Amino acid sequence: MNIYEQQSSNRRMTAGILAVFVAFFLFIGLGFDFFYTSFNPAAEPTFVQGEDGYYEARQTSGLSKVPFATIISLLVGFGMAANSMLNGPRMVLRSTMARRAVSVSEKEKQFLNVVAEMATASGLPAPTAYVVPDRDLNAFATGMSPASSVIAVTEGLLENLNREELQAVVAHEMSHIRNYDIRLMTVMAGLIGAIALLSDFAGRSFRYGNRSSSTGGGSSSGGRKGGGGAVMVLFFVVWVVLILLAPLISRLMAMAISRQREFLADASGAELTRNPLALVAALEKIRRAVMPTSAINNGVAHMCIADPRGSLIEEKLGFTADLLATHPPMEKRILALKVMAYQAGNPQSA
Repeated sequence: MNIYEQQSSNRRMTAGILAVFVAFFLFIGLGFDFFYTSFNPAAEPTFVQGEDGYYEARQTSGLSKVPFATIISLLVGFGMAANSMLNGPRMVLRSTMARRAVSVSEKEKQFLNVVAEMATASGLPAPTAYVVPDRDLNAFATGMSPASSVIAVTEGLLENLNREELQAVVAHEMSHIRNYDIRLMTVMAGLIGAIALLSDFAGRSFRYGNRSSSTGGGSSSGGRKGGGGAVMVLFFVVWVVLILLAPLISRLMAMAISRQREFLADASGAELTRNPLALVAALEKIRRAVMPTSAINNGVAHMCIADPRGSLIEEKLGFTADLLATHPPMEKRILALKVMAYQAGNPQSA
């Protein structure tokens, strides 16, 4: 698959993973409804004769046809995602101690000029330029729309990259803005928090709640016989496993999204500068700087151009590396850019 085909694949994968998050919310909430709130959509009402001699319908044994926990689960998930959209970018900048770039510094003035140039090339409003006080080489973009976006680079990046390399890195981050990756990853952070919160709440309820209702012997399983009871037992087992693994699974999915979006941003950034080799040179310098970016915490790792933890997991290949890394291997990214520049993989060069 070439780098252009990868773009289409990334978009499909993103939509699929977001659908999985919604399924998480539904499944956790629905399981809680079945095993703790006596939810039964098939419950039939009983008719009780009142004092006036007329019969009135009453729900059998306290069973409910309204999945309250499922509704609350969805509201909590989308509420935390909305909070991330409103306050996420500001919180990211505060956590990294980033400051506005100033034109009195020669390097920062060059950074401001490059940001303006790449904004013109992409047809977007110029993002606000920030500098992170850290000697490591890294960069990230944040914001909820191109009109309110931010590009932040470390002091080490400004000191070690020449103008063409800096332009390539800014174009990479501008591509994240143009592709709305910044909104996606900010919302993802909120969804991960919501999954962790709901999973913890459901887990505590399972440990300390009414155990008898959890085994399917309570009123919520009334009327379910034979195969239906076996299905409920299986549903309960899967639900408990999901509660335990949901936070881990959600983080792994966020890492998967981050890895795929980096390939797309590399390609789009190279298209903006018409100079893929400049980004290759920048990534090579970033690759050699293996020290951690201490000013950037793990919550922002998936937004950066390279893993800020200084981990060498990006240098490894294989299933474990693909599963645990927040970014694709530098070797693969550099090779794809060289192919884009007809420097490698060209049959005519043989």
